[in-house]
Amino acid sequence: MKALFIGGIKSGKSLNAEAYILKLTQHKPLYLATTEFFDEEMQKRVQQHQKQRAQRFVTQEEGVDIYTVIKQHEGAVLVECVSMWINNMLYHGRDFQQIQEEMHRILSLDKEMVFVLNDVGSGVIPENALAREFIDISGKISQQIAQGCDEVYHCIASIATKIK
Repeated sequence: MKALFIGGIKSGKSLNAEAYILKLTQHKPLYLATTEFFDEEMQKRVQQHQKQRAQRFVTQEEGVDIYTVIKQHEGAVLVECVSMWINNMLYHGRDFQQIQEEMHRILSLDKEMVFVLNDVGSGVIPENALAREFIDISGKISQQIAQGCDEVYHCIASIATKIK
C-alpha cells in the first residue's frame, strides 16, 4: 500500500499522514524526515513536528539519499516531506531527471509507504527562475507519486479528502 497526502502549507497533511500510517501497521513505522536545517525558524518547525509524533515512530533524518534509507527499513515508511527532499536535491546539484529516476526507484520498492507533499501549483508563477523550476519539478513529481500510489488524499483545513 502506498499513499500520498498533498495539500498547502499547514493544511493538516502531516497529521493525517501520521494517523494513516499508524493505522496501516502494527509496528512503529519509520518517520523519514527530509528537512535539512538551514536556519533557526526551520529548526523550530522541526521541533514542533518531533513533539507531534512523540514516541509513535522511529525517526531517521536524511535529506537526499532517501531511497537507501527506505530500502533498508523493513517496515512501513512515512516520507515527510517530498517537497523538502526535492528542494534538497536541487540544492545539492541534482536535476529533474535524477530526481525523477530516484522517485521511480522508490516507488518500485515493495513496501508500505506514505508520502507527504506540498501542493505548490495553486499560486502565481514566481518571477524567480529557481522558484519556477522547483514548482515545475514538484508538480511533475507529484504526478509521478500519485500514479504510483494506491490512494491519494488532498488536505484542506486538516480534512483529508480521498481523491484516488
